[in-house]
Amino acid sequence: MNALNTALQQTQTTAKETTLSLPHQLKAQFPLSAKLAQQIAEQRQTIENILDGKDHRLMVVTGPCSIHDPVSALEYAEKLQQLQSQVSDQIFLVMRAYIEKPRTTIGWKGFLYDPNLDGSSNMQLGLEKSRELYLQIIEMGLPIASEILSPMATAYFDDLLAWGAIGARTSESQIHREISSHMPYSIGFKNGTDGSIQIALDAIQSASHPHEFLGMSQSGLPCILESQGNPKAHLILRGANSGPNYQLAEIENIKEKAKGELPALVIDCSHGNSHKNPLLQPEVLRTIVDERVQSNVRGVMLESYLVDGQQKISCEMTYGQSVTDGCLGWDKTQQLLLEIADSLRISQLKRSA
Repeated sequence: MNALNTALQQTQTTAKETTLSLPHQLKAQFPLSAKLAQQIAEQRQTIENILDGKDHRLMVVTGPCSIHDPVSALEYAEKLQQLQSQVSDQIFLVMRAYIEKPRTTIGWKGFLYDPNLDGSSNMQLGLEKSRELYLQIIEMGLPIASEILSPMATAYFDDLLAWGAIGARTSESQIHREISSHMPYSIGFKNGTDGSIQIALDAIQSASHPHEFLGMSQSGLPCILESQGNPKAHLILRGANSGPNYQLAEIENIKEKAKGELPALVIDCSHGNSHKNPLLQPEVLRTIVDERVQSNVRGVMLESYLVDGQQKISCEMTYGQSVTDGCLGWDKTQQLLLEIADSLRISQLKRSA
């Protein structure tokens, strides 16, 4: 019998297990009011209208590469909310509020996983602080966006997001396509890091259809989830290791390769499109806006924070500076978006003349 028990133990995982709050428990602890739920529903509809071309505005998803400090994130949100009133006729601002960070190898996985930035991996605290922060940003009137990374995490925040993204490393993942088909908001799929567009196009087709898949209920039980399909799955061009793909010529080439009508298009001004140099994002965005009449781009993404650049996690860190990818500082971001709004106004006047 002892030998049998030993054999059974050897076939099972032995990782330490720590219980977390169930999705419905966290939502009860940090509830979404009916008023804010209506606000989110309206913001989701606005994004859908922009992607459909029913709303002429440019969606701009902007914020830190990843959130690591709620205080500076809220300061950024306040500034963004104030800017929205100055550009709202041409730009619809969505705050990038990423709490998960995909890693090529190892490293800090994001605020959700390690909110103390010390390797303690207090995920219960991460869940609580993330939902609390999201609600505070939403209360300012801002829609929020995040990357869909951990399948389990979606159940804790699916009522709060206005827009979501599937990263270049996960666009080919079946489970992420299935989850996207189940989410109640628009989701963009990024092209692969090698520049492959077909991966994202296949993902969009998959996510737009119904699926039955293994998932977790709001009560935390394993269940079969039956999705209706996400009609607002769309394409995000993020560049590639070999170079950018935001220019009109690249977009025309993609249109030729796509079978049928090209999905709504969003362009990531960072990553491969800026050669991973955050200070090149303004140049990318200006080109996109100049070519927008022909390219029909519906939205863009910016990595932006209070302070330019990036830093390593340490005991003494610069307030408002990214701890992951480098970001464009707030002053440059504000100046850029005011400039872009003016350019869009001029373009609109020319078209209506």
